[in-house]
Amino acid sequence: MTFTIVFLIAFIASFGLRHWLSQRQIRYVARHRDTVPAEFAEKVTLAEHQKAADYTIAKLRLSILENGVSAVILIAFTLLGGLEILNLILLQFMGEGIGQQIALLASIAIISGMIDLPFSWYKQFHLEERFGFNRMGKKLFFTDMLKGVALGGLIGLPLLWVILTLMLKAGGLWWLWAWAVLSVFSLLMQWIFPTFIAPLFNKFQALEDGPLKTQIEALLTRCDFASQGLFVMDGSKRSAHGNAFFAGMGKAKRIVFFDTLIEKLNPGEVEAVLAHELGHFKCKHIRKRLIVSFALSFAMFALLGWISTQVWFYTDLGVMPNLNGYNGGLALALFMLVSPVFSFFLTPLGSLASRKHEYEADGFAAEKSSAKDLISALVKLYQDNASTLTPDPIYTAFYSSHPPAPLRIANLQRFS
Repeated sequence: MTFTIVFLIAFIASFGLRHWLSQRQIRYVARHRDTVPAEFAEKVTLAEHQKAADYTIAKLRLSILENGVSAVILIAFTLLGGLEILNLILLQFMGEGIGQQIALLASIAIISGMIDLPFSWYKQFHLEERFGFNRMGKKLFFTDMLKGVALGGLIGLPLLWVILTLMLKAGGLWWLWAWAVLSVFSLLMQWIFPTFIAPLFNKFQALEDGPLKTQIEALLTRCDFASQGLFVMDGSKRSAHGNAFFAGMGKAKRIVFFDTLIEKLNPGEVEAVLAHELGHFKCKHIRKRLIVSFALSFAMFALLGWISTQVWFYTDLGVMPNLNGYNGGLALALFMLVSPVFSFFLTPLGSLASRKHEYEADGFAAEKSSAKDLISALVKLYQDNASTLTPDPIYTAFYSSHPPAPLRIANLQRFS
């Protein structure tokens, strides 16, 4: 029962903290809804500012509901015996073994997906629609969902079989081998995703010859950055939001612009946004994040390797393990359900590191491109994406991967 108490304390604290932070953000944004910050008064209209406030509040209210449902589901799976019932049903039909354990994990994924579906539908066709961002039809919504499920089965099930087999046959250090397999798989996905998976969902066309391409190629030369190509993605078929990103690693690196980004920004602004993304690469942020990710996954697998052998881990969370048999899938299921409750408290550390990287990438962009153009681009993106200019400082410190707009703009103005 000791771990039950520890889990309940962490669960109540994490759920309560999520709710408190969301309510703080809602109140803070609502309180500043009717006044555009002075530094943006000449660029952002009151109507745009109020739209951003309303959009932010609407998303937060939906997330509060989602968090509440997720909390109920977590308790239902663990302390109320849902996982135990599901495991017993599958044991009755399939018997013991890796197949039954894979079915257990797949069943949890399917149940979670079905519970999440109404929220995804509401967000896309009500919330995003209400604020003018949705461009996705219902047919595409379900097509994307079915493709995702199919890919999850084709890629996830074999990977799961490998990990569960290692848990069964690789001895006490199975977790080390499993971590190595997952790390190699993660690196392979950096190449597989842009080459084979992303084109299943979006069309990628080479950036057309013209002033923009010439300007971008000149920037790549100045930054000594080799790319496999410059591509435009048809993001507009799903959303009005704009973005740019890197895909791939090594010689397979490609630069991708959303078509919505190119529609909204002038060539100088597009160049400045790309210079910011190049800054992440040149400042080695991507490499650092990969290393941190591998280190954290190593620690998590080591913890799982130990805790999966402890009977109290199962019984204190409402599950009776097979004391003389195989519990690989059961251990994975419990660990994936419970670990986010505890890892949630590390969120501010990741957010702090991310904001630091954003400032560094902005500095690189100001040096290699134009701080003035990047400021102009950011203001347009804040407007077009309805991003609030007045976030709550404590909410920002805990969650935000990017600095608040006023601080970010003020930092860039030092370079202009």
